Amino acid sequence: MHVAPAGGTTVQDHVALAEIELCGELIIAASAAREERLSLMRIDEVLKVAEEREEAAGR
Repeated sequence: MHVAPAGGTTVQDHVALAEIELCGELIIAASAAREERLSLMRIDEVLKVAEEREEAAGR
């Protein structure tokens, strides 16, 4: 059995963590939705697509 050594060897994949957070936001929105499925507009709203586009345009 191999055990990771103690002391600061933790590696974080920031992209994976961001994707997990976005999935969580979608799950929360879907569970709170009255309709059966989220509309494309609602998905974009949850994922803050418009805000990201505005930021990218302003750069």
